[in-house]
Amino acid sequence: MHPRCGARDRRSRMSNRLLLAIVIGVVLAVVTVLVFGGAAAHVYVVGQLFLGALQMLIVPLIMLSVMSGITELGDVRRLGKLGGWTVAYYGATMLIAGSIGLAMVNLLAPGEGIETAGLSLSTDAARDTSWTEVLLGFVGSNIFESMANLEVVPVILFSLFFGIVLSTLGEQGQPLVRVIDAGNEVMMRMVRWLMWTAPVGIFGLVAGRFGKAIAEGGREAFVDQLVAVGHYVLAVVLALGVHAIVVLPLILWLIGGRNPLRFVRDMAAPLLTALSTSSSSATLPITIDAATQKAGIDDKAARFVLPLGATMNMDGSALYEAMAAMFIAQAAGVDLSIADQLVIVVVATFAAMGAAGVPEAGLVTMVMVLKAADLPLEGLELLLPIDWLLDRLRTTVNVWGDSVGAGSLERAL
Repeated sequence: MHPRCGARDRRSRMSNRLLLAIVIGVVLAVVTVLVFGGAAAHVYVVGQLFLGALQMLIVPLIMLSVMSGITELGDVRRLGKLGGWTVAYYGATMLIAGSIGLAMVNLLAPGEGIETAGLSLSTDAARDTSWTEVLLGFVGSNIFESMANLEVVPVILFSLFFGIVLSTLGEQGQPLVRVIDAGNEVMMRMVRWLMWTAPVGIFGLVAGRFGKAIAEGGREAFVDQLVAVGHYVLAVVLALGVHAIVVLPLILWLIGGRNPLRFVRDMAAPLLTALSTSSSSATLPITIDAATQKAGIDDKAARFVLPLGATMNMDGSALYEAMAAMFIAQAAGVDLSIADQLVIVVVATFAAMGAAGVPEAGLVTMVMVLKAADLPLEGLELLLPIDWLLDRLRTTVNVWGDSVGAGSLERAL
């Protein structure tokens, strides 16, 4: 067996084991609530520890991931036409995906009127952020203060600028590039290791949250929250469907001049792999093979566009995180202005760009989006019981977006 195939198989098995462990954690949490009722709230502290660990990783993960991703491109001044079009494509499709997500969650409003007994979602009931405040919020006066306060946009913009300038230094900058790459690998491994505690953390959050709901609002509140989460899942699936079945095939047809039905048949193997592994990185070798051998995409375009996409193009994640933030805002009774919602889309795009290509890493960046929108982190507890499922769906859309990009952008060669 080829070493790369063996490594891919190991990642796939580990991903499936993690999925099974998370599902078991959710099932045990529900059983614990049904057996012990309100007393299950006492395990909530376990979930709080998990959330705290997620927050601890945010800033170094995003900064090192963004810097490493930029420097991997080499001198950005030499990217050429293909590089420029690839970056523009990825940015545009993620913004479109986030906007679709916001439109869907505003239209269906799955979080409005939900009974939030047991959840501390108290915050300002309305926002009136001006466009000037939004623009000024993109740049912080002190990068260390922005890092300490989890002000996400300034941190990401600083990281992008730093990586771009570093990429232009040539040999002089290589020692620092190697340090950043090593640091990025450390953070990726820390995320993977932390994700193995996710089943226990999610058990604590789900059991604790439902236990509080029963203790404070009775079983009606418990059922009400389950119904609201079901409506949210439906909204996410519909939004992902619009982007994957309508928007991306239109791009492939209009820009790439390809038949979408034939193309999706050719790319079936990586799409199914993404669904089963929930990892863009683990799927990448299969995506490249299918793109070049079955779909007939130019080898140069595939080997440039697809690896870059596995790192920074996350259409499904941007859509999901924008919807999740709005759902939590609705559940908390927060009326967000258009400017506030724009911040959510932009931050969701940047956060998805910096997300590690490993299972459940979106939980880390989801914390960033909520922080940027000044929304309560406790709202994540509403989403954790079903995040393991939606993670696989959004990863599949991520890989589909990468594939469409390669099929469309080869014309830029």
